[in-house]
Amino acid sequence: MSKTMALRVFGLNLVKTNRSLLQNACKATALPAGQTVAEASYATEVTVHASPAAIQKQKVSKAMKAYLKRATEHDEFMKTQHLEFQIGKRHLANMMGADAETFTQEDIDEAISYLFPSGLYDPKARPAMKTPEEVFPARKAAEFDETGRPFHSMFYTGKPNFFQLLHEIVEETNKLYELEERMLRRGIKPDENQKLEIAGFQVLPKDQLETQLVESIADIEYTNFSNSMDRLIASPYAYKSKAFIERYLKPLMDQSKQLEVPKPKIDEQGRQYITTYECLRKTARADVTVRMPGTGKISINGQDVSYFEDENSREQLLFPLNYSELLGKVDVEANVEGGGPSGQSGAIRWGIAMCLRSFVDQEMIESMRLAGLLTRDYRRRERKKFGQEGARRKYTWKKR
Repeated sequence: MSKTMALRVFGLNLVKTNRSLLQNACKATALPAGQTVAEASYATEVTVHASPAAIQKQKVSKAMKAYLKRATEHDEFMKTQHLEFQIGKRHLANMMGADAETFTQEDIDEAISYLFPSGLYDPKARPAMKTPEEVFPARKAAEFDETGRPFHSMFYTGKPNFFQLLHEIVEETNKLYELEERMLRRGIKPDENQKLEIAGFQVLPKDQLETQLVESIADIEYTNFSNSMDRLIASPYAYKSKAFIERYLKPLMDQSKQLEVPKPKIDEQGRQYITTYECLRKTARADVTVRMPGTGKISINGQDVSYFEDENSREQLLFPLNYSELLGKVDVEANVEGGGPSGQSGAIRWGIAMCLRSFVDQEMIESMRLAGLLTRDYRRRERKKFGQEGARRKYTWKKR
């Protein structure tokens, strides 16, 4: 007897022994009116054969069992970490006298820096409290089914997400090449106005790319990724793939691009001038005005450079003028209060550098930024610690 015939006989026997089950099955399959049960036996054969009693349980692979076990343990671990984070957040809010419900991550960072001051140079070595998602890396989802068959076609490469990304980059590059060939056949040149501008952006660093792909990659693999992205961006029709390219670009923290350079004003004498207010350094506060053209005159609270007795403070004051090659070509007027010589000279130096942006070209602004002239110095005097003689100094230890 053939396999098909045996299944039909099996179905008819089930129909004879359990007519009510078959009637329910016929109703579920919406049989047409007037059709008999005997005629419906073949139509409902699959439904009856697919009953739970006839189905054999599929065996779950060992890999899937191991994954499910690890996933369950990870979920329980993350729940515990979330609970501990909320408890710590509430304690910090109570110590700072704030509302725990509206206590943000910025408030947490400020509270930790105030309650647990640290002089360690590396920020990663300082005490911190972040959400569990930021502290513990993300885990990959299941890459195979219950039978052990992988979902991804590149599963056996060991890094399916990375190689899938390279494949997508090659596909985008080939599309742009084909488009360029079609345009050349028609005699159409690419429009320079639509050229993709990535000034102020860079390709994702290796660590951020690994976080996005949830995979660790080698240096040579990251080099291949970077070269592939450069080849894609270099295409004259790269703007067609702008959405794809921007997914793997990171904006640069370029203050000269982010902050608009103010335009100088004209005074009563017809000279250009620019004023920078709230120039801060430690506890010193200054207002600086730079006028051009000038004779190199420097006025600090109505005095000349001799306002500072030590040479170090004078060098700090003149450094931006020497660096921009404008010493003797501009006049500087500064009003400063609070702090000591070091803080006051640092405040005036930053104010002069910010004013000089309006009198130099973009290349010099970028050079000044790289030299650190346009960066505020937020360093403060470290506070004294309890149980110590000073901020770092300890009491003399005596054994007896």
